[in-house]
Amino acid sequence: MKIENCFYLGKITRIFGFKGDVVAFIDADKPENYKNLDAIFLNMKGKLIPFFIEKTEIRNKNNQFTLKFQDVDSHEDAQPLLGAEIYLPLDVLPPLSGNDFYYHEVTGFKVIDEEKGAIGEIIQVLDYPGNPLFEIEFKGKTILIPIKDEIINKVDRENKTIHLKAPEGLIDVYLDED
Repeated sequence: MKIENCFYLGKITRIFGFKGDVVAFIDADKPENYKNLDAIFLNMKGKLIPFFIEKTEIRNKNNQFTLKFQDVDSHEDAQPLLGAEIYLPLDVLPPLSGNDFYYHEVTGFKVIDEEKGAIGEIIQVLDYPGNPLFEIEFKGKTILIPIKDEIINKVDRENKTIHLKAPEGLIDVYLDED
């Protein structure tokens, strides 16, 4: 499995008990959607390694699961898993509709601003905590626009466009630079 065919789900944060169980932080709006997984991939030294899940328990409201993997039966077995990032194949993601989207799916979408019209194509989404941004290429310049529900008017998957109303003056800041 290649990492570009997967999405980041979370991270192993600590060991739980003495029988090899680990605690995982699940970085998802609805972590409960992932409670019945049979297997996950852990990024171990740059390679995705499959781990088969025997048992999953939702720990609390902080997006944490306790996981018991096959053949991980002691504290010593679990130790190398600490800090490992968790990945799943992209085809496991449930489809979204309306203005909801996954960050990876909008790369390459054209952005149309209510005032400025077509302002370029999304190069990538910069996923900064609490402030994700569209990175848009326009006439050799980079424009950064915050991803906020209140400015996104329409996500058109069929035509690969996002219609939005950028905060007043934001686009001008980038275009006026020389």
